Amino acid sequence: MEWTTLITGLIVFLARVTDVTLGTVRTIAIVHGRTKIAFMLGFVEVSVWLLVVAKVLAEVSAQPILTVFYAAGFSTGNVVGILLERRIAFGNTVLRVISAEEGDRIAELLRAAGYAVTSFPGEGLNGPVSMLVVVFPRKELQDVLTLVKKISPQAFYITEQAGSVSKFYRPTLQPPTGWRAVIKKK
Repeated sequence: MEWTTLITGLIVFLARVTDVTLGTVRTIAIVHGRTKIAFMLGFVEVSVWLLVVAKVLAEVSAQPILTVFYAAGFSTGNVVGILLERRIAFGNTVLRVISAEEGDRIAELLRAAGYAVTSFPGEGLNGPVSMLVVVFPRKELQDVLTLVKKISPQAFYITEQAGSVSKFYRPTLQPPTGWRAVIKKK
């Protein structure tokens, strides 16, 4: 394989990773109703895609190995897009925790950490249980689960995506201090 073919292949691979990553994040942004982000990502994504497809189609008969770089870039872009979206963590999460004995302690700990917790009594297989419901930004999922597992490592929980949330109750937010306390917001 010639150096020019290898360099062209790497460019195709990296460009394809970029456009598929953008496409994956764009699709997730659409699902979460983030139209401005989806618009911008879509514009860049299709621009990169057109350049890559034009290059590959122009040279594929002379350098068929470019199809391998193209396909590898597509596959890698899907994985990178999913990993990137997990880091960005669009949206909000609903956490439902079901505990037979530790519901009150879990609720206290979550409330002390600033989360609004709603609790319901319920009936489980072996008797009464508490069901706790907490809504928070998805970025905080691991922090919240760490708090739950601190009290009850075997607690049963379910997470789901929250479509829309009217407001978050955050009682532990500190009031403004210093010069921020002097300036009044309109």
